[in-house]
Amino acid sequence: MSRNGRHHPARPRIEVSRGAATPEEAAAIAAAIEQFLRDSAPPPAPAGGMSPWLRAGLLEGTGRPADAHSPWGG
Repeated sequence: MSRNGRHHPARPRIEVSRGAATPEEAAAIAAAIEQFLRDSAPPPAPAGGMSPWLRAGLLEGTGRPADAHSPWGG
């Protein structure tokens, strides 16, 4: 079942067990993981406007010609 809206996956909870690392090492590990999550995140969606591919798909799905006025804007 799909969900509507802008839902984001839960952030992973990362823990370093006590005794496995010094506080400095644990901080370095946490910083490295945070940097990785930022670097590997998908780029933000472009602001404003509808994707031409999305518009074409919506028009095709409703049987409207591509040059018709779109009820979805754009």
